Amino acid sequence: MTFELKKPIVRLAQEKDVAQIQQLLDMYARDQIILARTREDILENLNRFIVADADGAIKGCVAIRDFGNDLLEVRSLAVQPDYFGKGIGRALIEELIRILENERHSFRLFALTYKTDFFVKLGFQRVSMDMFPEKIWSDCVKCPKKEHCDEEAVMLDRKQ
Repeated sequence: MTFELKKPIVRLAQEKDVAQIQQLLDMYARDQIILARTREDILENLNRFIVADADGAIKGCVAIRDFGNDLLEVRSLAVQPDYFGKGIGRALIEELIRILENERHSFRLFALTYKTDFFVKLGFQRVSMDMFPEKIWSDCVKCPKKEHCDEEAVMLDRKQ
């Protein structure tokens, strides 16, 4: 028996999505791939989340953090394992970039990631983590891997 995976719709997150977003993020946080986010944190930052929705089931999500001075971070990028390789991550990042291009004249969008090649295919460049002291002081100090971080930094520079 074969079945076809429904193509999700990429949209802004809604309050009804919070529990599913948290479940998805928790799956990756347990493996220390991303930082855990509480329900309250997700609710507080809901307007910064984009989801991939297939008939009410969240198949992927991404959030953005604004550090000011046109510096933004890709956060909480996660895709349900049964949707790997189906273009969900790409669709989420492309929608995030589209929104930023419509809202801002210029920006620098960065991510700390284990999937460097994924971001490079989307136009990001490998950069030094030292470029983002704001990130290091706000999140990395709380990370269990802070003393031996194995992520790489990438950035998309649309500064004009």
